Amino acid sequence: MPLPLRAHMMFGEEEATIERLARSRTAPARLVDRARIVRSSRQGDTVAEIAETLVICQDTVRRWINRFDRHGVAGLADQPRAGRPPTYTAEEVGAVVAASLTKPQDLGLPFACWTLDRLAAYLNEEQGLPIKRSRISELLIAEGLRWREQESWFGARPDPAFAAKRGRSLPSTERHLRVVS
Repeated sequence: MPLPLRAHMMFGEEEATIERLARSRTAPARLVDRARIVRSSRQGDTVAEIAETLVICQDTVRRWINRFDRHGVAGLADQPRAGRPPTYTAEEVGAVVAASLTKPQDLGLPFACWTLDRLAAYLNEEQGLPIKRSRISELLIAEGLRWREQESWFGARPDPAFAAKRGRSLPSTERHLRVVS
């Protein structure tokens, strides 16, 4: 009968790092799960027990134990993945960010603030940059920018004479007389 798969012996810093990651509440969840796999393996749990406890596939458990054995704690990190290269150059991303930070009226546009649709139309028509609103949103979030919430009419009125100009409220909201007993 073959020996059960076990992670290699850990000492000192490596053991402390695995324990810290396995108990972490702030590390990425996949890294925490990988550390739990290694810790459970060192505690004597079988691959099947670990897979059942963490509700993952046994092949996944084997993969992470083997990667830990080959590369140590660094093997638990995500490796670079293949995929489509970035669609927009750094200059194009810069143009999107610069346009979003510029007041539309400074560009001669007839509105006071940007919406994603307005920004997409401006970039498409004026800058010649074909970009969709969803991609603009992703780029701005990646740059750490977010949309400012619009002010509502509930705030203070800019016109100090507003109440006098408004006139009386509706008759249904007349002031009630207090009854004195």
